Amino acid sequence: MTPTLIHDTLLASAQARPQATALRYRGQQLDYAGLAAGVEQVAAALLALGLGPGERVAVYLEKRMETVLALFGAAAAGLVFVPINPLLKPAQVSYILQDCAVRVLVTSEPRHQALADRLSQCPALQTVVLADAAAAAPSTLATPATLDWTAFLQAANGQGGLRAHRRIDADLAAILYTSGSTGQPKGVVLSHRNLVAGAQSVAGYLGNHPQDRLLSVLPLSFDYGLSQLSTAFLSGASVTLLNYLAPRDILHAVASEGITGLAGVPPLWQQLAGLPWPQGCSLRYLTNSGGALPRSVLTQLRRALPQAQVFLMYGLTEAFRSTYLPPAELDRRPDSIGRAIPNAEIMVVRPDGSPCAPGEVGELVHRGALVAQGYWNDPVRTAERFRPAPGREAALGTLELAVWSGDSVRMDEQGYLYFVGRADDMIKVSGYRISPHEVEDVLHATGLADEFAVVGVAHPQQGQAVVAVAPSSCTASLEAVLQACRAHLPSYMLPAALHHWPGELPRSPNGKLDRKLMQQTLADHFMKADHAR
Repeated sequence: MTPTLIHDTLLASAQARPQATALRYRGQQLDYAGLAAGVEQVAAALLALGLGPGERVAVYLEKRMETVLALFGAAAAGLVFVPINPLLKPAQVSYILQDCAVRVLVTSEPRHQALADRLSQCPALQTVVLADAAAAAPSTLATPATLDWTAFLQAANGQGGLRAHRRIDADLAAILYTSGSTGQPKGVVLSHRNLVAGAQSVAGYLGNHPQDRLLSVLPLSFDYGLSQLSTAFLSGASVTLLNYLAPRDILHAVASEGITGLAGVPPLWQQLAGLPWPQGCSLRYLTNSGGALPRSVLTQLRRALPQAQVFLMYGLTEAFRSTYLPPAELDRRPDSIGRAIPNAEIMVVRPDGSPCAPGEVGELVHRGALVAQGYWNDPVRTAERFRPAPGREAALGTLELAVWSGDSVRMDEQGYLYFVGRADDMIKVSGYRISPHEVEDVLHATGLADEFAVVGVAHPQQGQAVVAVAPSSCTASLEAVLQACRAHLPSYMLPAALHHWPGELPRSPNGKLDRKLMQQTLADHFMKADHAR
């Protein structure tokens, strides 16, 4: 069968190769028949809880079997899954649960305990499912009710054949939360068509096939991480789930599992490039996204893994993946982000939507089946980012929407693209998009200064680094700031530096913080510091 819904990808593989391994995790494994049965069992259990079509199921877990079953089980039931980054803190998780009115939360007992004081602020939350094998006794009297995994799966017993809500490819399948420029995370809404089209496009140019074994090291809340599952299931390949503590854990997993495909972000590749990779490594390809891969790191990787093809890619959550550079072009264009992926058109335009000339810097605009449906419950920001595709008027007089990335790029005469910079205040660290306002809210709550600003400065491995700026009256050290923030921010949001601005923080004529001035000044400051070293 041809998949039209995201869970159809694994169901089709289960029909074609039921005994082939689909998932591996810590010595456990599921073949495609077992994975399909598990997904259908979770779908029935969710329906037994009385959820209506399109209601939200959040999964706040590290990578494990139950994580995958819950995500795809929600889709199979006709619901919408919301993967939450396991690095997020309770305040951020609570915001997401409230924002999209999550009805069921799948998590672990320790995470549930950390969230306990905030769940009363989530009125839509009906049930918490604990994935731990040895969870406490279920409670159905409290609000929300708590069920351990076994009790949850038994919820459908005795209820007959529960039928999934009918869905088509235009219906919503997932909400992926990414930081927004106004301080709170924003939910990027994806349809089944978005997810399936993305898997088809990426699996196509990577040449994924049933003999592939992919290693999942990135968070599944990250569209790039979720892609490891969707492309593998579409291709009938297998995925090994890994929550690694040290980069050497990845090398060990590659060797022990016979991994053929590995996806990473620049900081991870920086760590892996200098490790002693074994001769005869099974990897046939590597992919990079989430920032530019330094040329020195690329050279190291290619020298250590001469048999592996390297795919350099560019993407954004609002359109999943936009470009890739074929490995054959690496030597000619190592600084390029490539050309459009299959089934997408990438345009470089001026502010009025007219096309840029070759070499002229403009905004990257993406049109096609991968363009998301907008931001959850946020028509203002949706209208800002999702706008009519330049020059593409449909036959019935309606305008096709494209995603205007906010990123500045240029295109050469052959159609290859080169990243120039971001047009807004967002900071991108190791593939994570970070709102300066979200970090500032936590900094202000510390009371260590009358005012804080947060900007991003260029970083050779991470793409950008988060820098906190305080007025000269602030006497706090960076360590004091970090100590006060660690309980409230994930590690990738923590400031890498604290800069004391001479006098008060600068402002623009309209009274807003002059972030551009601070960013430029700090870029010059850190550049001079690097030269001095």
